[in-house]
Amino acid sequence: MEKDLKKQLDMIKMGTEDILVYDELEDIIAGSIKNNKPLKVKLGLDPTAPDIHLGHTVVLNKLRAFQDLGHKAILIIGDYTARIGDPSGRSSLRPKLSPAIIDENAETYMKQAFKILDPEKTELVKNSEWLQPLNFEDILGLTARFTVARMLERDDFKKRFKNNISIAIMEFLYPIMQAYDSVAIEADIELGGTDQRFNLLMGRELQKDMGQRPQIAITMPILVGTDGKDKMSKSLGNYIGVDEAPAETFGKIMSIPDDVMLDYFKLLTRLDYLEIEDIGRDMESGKLNPSLAKRRLAKIIIGYLHSEDDA
Repeated sequence: MEKDLKKQLDMIKMGTEDILVYDELEDIIAGSIKNNKPLKVKLGLDPTAPDIHLGHTVVLNKLRAFQDLGHKAILIIGDYTARIGDPSGRSSLRPKLSPAIIDENAETYMKQAFKILDPEKTELVKNSEWLQPLNFEDILGLTARFTVARMLERDDFKKRFKNNISIAIMEFLYPIMQAYDSVAIEADIELGGTDQRFNLLMGRELQKDMGQRPQIAITMPILVGTDGKDKMSKSLGNYIGVDEAPAETFGKIMSIPDDVMLDYFKLLTRLDYLEIEDIGRDMESGKLNPSLAKRRLAKIIIGYLHSEDDA
């Protein structure tokens, strides 16, 4: 059991930014192994845009790692939370999307997400299933569990308040709705980017307050783009789209700086952490040419996104 526990913890830790709380993670993984009971691992995606790039797949790859370890992956399509839009990192209210556009985006998201996830081992749900039936009394009950002071601990809200930039009351509801997702599915673990830390911890608080075991929050780092400097972003032109042609993907991966290559291996592939460490040591010693390592990286990613033949 100790060997299995170490293997799982090493796989889970690889590439993560933060695990809240690690001691609790050890306990629930040990319990899962002992009782042969998979954990519920939650990832929520709001379909606010029609497509995704490799930066978005970092958390999907971590969810896939949990699948490969035998745990239950629950992918929540935030068709209801998308009506507000996540205020994380925003300096203003997001533009309102119609339900028709959200549904259209959701179809694309699901198709692209299953290039990474194993569809046979994924429970796919929409959070409108439990959020839409809530009445006003239910919502008042949820909001009563949090304070304005707690909301203003969130960095983006704090900055906007300090700079006298308006914050819509509706935006305060977003982290509460995401937290309620965790209650609705009784999540053991929730994944998210570093910008999701506040929302994930809200899930822990609400679960505890409602008598559930609080989830472990695992945050993943933001993927650097092909320029090796800034966050991968369409607006910066340093992105690799999930639906791009294999040859274009290959060319872009070959263009990334050598010093970010190991991060790409850690965040975008399913290689064993020991194998990735070997790649790093071999490049550092001169035993492995970085160009050959990059070709291998490109082949792995294209194989995931398209097919082995394309790779």
